[in-house]
Amino acid sequence: MLSATEIARAVQRGDRSAEEILAEHVARIAATDTRINAFTDRTFDRARREARAVDARRARGEPLPPLAGVPYAVKNLFDIEGVVTRAGSKVLLAEPPAAADAVLVQRLRDAGAVLLGALNMDEFAYGFTTENSHVGPCRNPHDTTRIAGGSSGGSGAAVAAGQVPLTLGSDTNGSIRVPSSLNGVFGLKPTFGRLSRRGSFPFVASLDHLGPLARSVADLALSYDAMQGADPLDPGCHATRVQPVAATIADDIAGLQNLRIGVLAGYFDEHAGPTARAAVDIAAHALRAERGVIWPDAALARAAAFITTASEGGALHLPRLREHAAEFEPLSVDRFIAGALQPAAWYVRAQRFRRLYRDKVHALFRDWDVLLAPATPVAATPIGAEEFELNGTRVPARPSMGLLTQPISYAGCPVVAVPLWPEGQAALPLGVQVIAAPWREDLALRVARRLEAAGVASAPVASLSQR
Repeated sequence: MLSATEIARAVQRGDRSAEEILAEHVARIAATDTRINAFTDRTFDRARREARAVDARRARGEPLPPLAGVPYAVKNLFDIEGVVTRAGSKVLLAEPPAAADAVLVQRLRDAGAVLLGALNMDEFAYGFTTENSHVGPCRNPHDTTRIAGGSSGGSGAAVAAGQVPLTLGSDTNGSIRVPSSLNGVFGLKPTFGRLSRRGSFPFVASLDHLGPLARSVADLALSYDAMQGADPLDPGCHATRVQPVAATIADDIAGLQNLRIGVLAGYFDEHAGPTARAAVDIAAHALRAERGVIWPDAALARAAAFITTASEGGALHLPRLREHAAEFEPLSVDRFIAGALQPAAWYVRAQRFRRLYRDKVHALFRDWDVLLAPATPVAATPIGAEEFELNGTRVPARPSMGLLTQPISYAGCPVVAVPLWPEGQAALPLGVQVIAAPWREDLALRVARRLEAAGVASAPVASLSQR
């Protein structure tokens, strides 16, 4: 299957039509989704209209936009005009369909991309496994007995299965990076506030990020550039100007040699299993990174992120919990209720800590340009697993997949999740986080591209096997 970048080039040159590309991906979804369960809503009629419009523009000799003809899909918390925004829940199915597309969907549409539908997720984004009780679990294309991660599990699985080359997800505590790691795809969690969130169903307003997942760094950069831009109607969007990155990610060995790249130790070693540490070792060796960097207060940040998540998530859903608690996802309803009952003083303390924490993290980037850490402590676990072993200790499976991502989110730093195969491509993937200072997505993407160009990181289409 072609990458998004390859598709756009082929359509722009006239080698392929957008309708031909679309038909191939519709057929791929039909052939694979009974095993993967990535799609919850299909917008094929809309996709055909969009593909025909791209082909008509080319027939008229008009210049085509950068993502012309590229099929994509979005996590089902993004508004799609005419489709009910599920946010992974059956509680919302009685709501009217969205009156307009989310801002990022609008921007991808304007860039020529073709929307095929909405994707499976953990209910209201509260989870790391996409074991959704309402529509069934999303399955990992590299081993369909295992989880796809979450909460953007459908977004990761759809790319890994070759159903679409590009998806959108959201990341509050790791929900782009976890499925990227477990499904073996690339994912970008931008700086907090970089991309507009208008038209997406919220989870934790002070932590929610939106971003792309894809099979190449070039695809991440191309889609990210298309989605950039200020949004005065989204008070959480702090970006004041567009900073294109697609042209900066080509191999620049001399420039990369001048970058100060470090490997996080301490908390990030202690909470990583052997395979996760091996993945980081491979990336560190390829980049000649320096080991032993300590990320400040990582464990406290994770605790504060839990408190913030529970409090804001519980408060947001309290009216629904009062009337529809029995209809909520069994795996998350108790956490939402507990969050709604959480003392306000805990939340206030977490926010005070966050201000100090961000200052400490930002100071770390005076000495380092990019930092590396595992994205998940282990590879994908079996669907239904309640625990997994981590360095000799049994830990709860669902929350522990976010052990290594939550501290990073709480500081708002941009991260590219890079897929590695520490035990070979016959085994399961496990990702590495490439972390940069706020607003320096360009550095994280350049380093990720270096790993890809060196053959260290890759995102092959999965075989959809059972192991």
